[in-house]
Amino acid sequence: MQAFRNQSRLTYLIWGGLALEIIAALITGRWTAAFVAFGTLGLSMTPLFLASRLHIHLPKSIVAVAVAFVFATLFLGEVFDFYERLWWWDIALHGLSAVGFGIAGFLFVFILFEGDRYAAPPWAMGLLAASIGIMIGVLWEIFEFAMDQAFGLNMQKSGLPDTMGDLIVDVIGASLGGTMGGLYLRGQALGSVSALVDEFVALNSRFFSRFRRKR
Repeated sequence: MQAFRNQSRLTYLIWGGLALEIIAALITGRWTAAFVAFGTLGLSMTPLFLASRLHIHLPKSIVAVAVAFVFATLFLGEVFDFYERLWWWDIALHGLSAVGFGIAGFLFVFILFEGDRYAAPPWAMGLLAASIGIMIGVLWEIFEFAMDQAFGLNMQKSGLPDTMGDLIVDVIGASLGGTMGGLYLRGQALGSVSALVDEFVALNSRFFSRFRRKR
């Protein structure tokens, strides 16, 4: 598929490593590792499948971050037990991903408004973006619960305290991502975040015919 071409070296490196791990795990009879590696590979490709179906072009940096997050969460977290080895692993992943979810929510809202920054106040679009980011975080917690119940994994770790802690971090991170989206609409310089949104807008210009960013 066209969407899987011309991705970053990091993305291909992770995909290649997962493919090798699947083969090695099957040969040595490590069925759980093979299952987790296969699930990680499939889930890491999901954003590209969805983007392709929706005819949306994702910047290589967004794909690389999404792939790295899934790899770090499922494969490193479960197979190499990083959650137990590094106490901060879960907090860091949820915090960074929540900010990303908030920015992703902003891009989704921005598309819905056809790039018209005057269609709603920046704070309202930022709030909608944060809400979408929080929803994604909730869906991820449901996914963790389902994986634990169906396949005997331990993604929730300490159960309710872990889930509630993750949701709190998700709210904070998604709110920060939504705030960045609102500031972007107001013409604030946000460094790499602004560059990322500008790249997304350029790649999907047909969705943003009304967009005129304040300089």
